[in-house]
Amino acid sequence: MWLLIIGLVLFLGAHSVHMPAPAWRERQILRLGKNGWKGLYSVVSGVGLVAIIWGFGLERAQPAMFYMPPSAMRHLNSLFTLLAFVLVAAAYVPRNHIKTWVGHPMLAGVALWAFGHLFATGWLRDLLLFGLFFAWAVADFVVSHMRDDRAGVVHPGGTVIGDVLTVVVGVVAWAAFAFWLHLSLIGVAPFG
Repeated sequence: MWLLIIGLVLFLGAHSVHMPAPAWRERQILRLGKNGWKGLYSVVSGVGLVAIIWGFGLERAQPAMFYMPPSAMRHLNSLFTLLAFVLVAAAYVPRNHIKTWVGHPMLAGVALWAFGHLFATGWLRDLLLFGLFFAWAVADFVVSHMRDDRAGVVHPGGTVIGDVLTVVVGVVAWAAFAFWLHLSLIGVAPFG
């Protein structure tokens, strides 16, 4: 469990520095340079991600059940993850209304993905992984909106083409992951 926890601390910690210590982050960017900061950030995040994957795999060998979720939650989680993929797509597809309305759709997508998985799986490792990702995404979403409000950020308006493209990209990516990649990468068939 410790390797999973260390990985989560490194990965989510690197992605959280801007929340409690934005001035410190800016000083480090000035000190290291933008590329130096990105390099350090990438190395810490990468080491954290490897530790998460490795630690999660080790926990699968010694599973500990925390609670037994109702079977209906697996189906509901499929809907949550579909919506999460569309939200993440909205972060990258230009000029869509979802980004205009949500502001930070990737964070909303991660929160929805983690929330659904929290209730679809009942293992202790899942509670830790998805619970921390959910808490981080919600906190970052709130902090990012507060920062945007202070800075007067206005997200550009969306277009119908942007909306359609966002939904298509999100649904196709979700289908590829749900029906093929999830089993090969995670070892679990969501629809199997």
